[in-house]
Amino acid sequence: MIDRDGFRPNVGIILCNDVGRVFWARRINHTGWQFPQGGIQQGEDPREALFRELEEEVGLAEQDVEILGRTRGWLRYRLPKRFVRRQQKPVCIGQKQIWFLLRLVAEESRVDLQLSQHPEFDAWRWVQWWEPLKGVVHFKRAVYERALEELAPLAFPKGRVPRRPVPQLDEARGERR
Repeated sequence: MIDRDGFRPNVGIILCNDVGRVFWARRINHTGWQFPQGGIQQGEDPREALFRELEEEVGLAEQDVEILGRTRGWLRYRLPKRFVRRQQKPVCIGQKQIWFLLRLVAEESRVDLQLSQHPEFDAWRWVQWWEPLKGVVHFKRAVYERALEELAPLAFPKGRVPRRPVPQLDEARGERR
């Protein structure tokens, strides 16, 4: 499902634990790490997509988590030109995402990356709140930053949001990391 502007509707999932660390997963057969995410299917609302994707990618059910909040609106990113499949119609130029912040209320042992017939991830770990900004692929970084900024007060309700690291310039690529 692609909207008229060329963006695929999607949900992003930031899963945190009781100490404010976030679930960070490695893509299967890749070196890249990311938050769980997935497309919203025809006739599905974002909340339904959230729980379907959470089960498919992480093996967790609705009762294993508590929803702390979601982004107010869609966050968009464009794919680099080399990833746009011009031969497919309609052409998808990127994704628009609603991001959910969840807290794990079940035991960590409930996480099962192999539950799906087509696993997305082969490893996971808990990381500091802002660490994903250093590790996510460059074209998703701004969306991750906006989602983490918007949802941080919900993860740290007593005002103890961790200080953001100062962005550094990756001189080889000419971009922030």
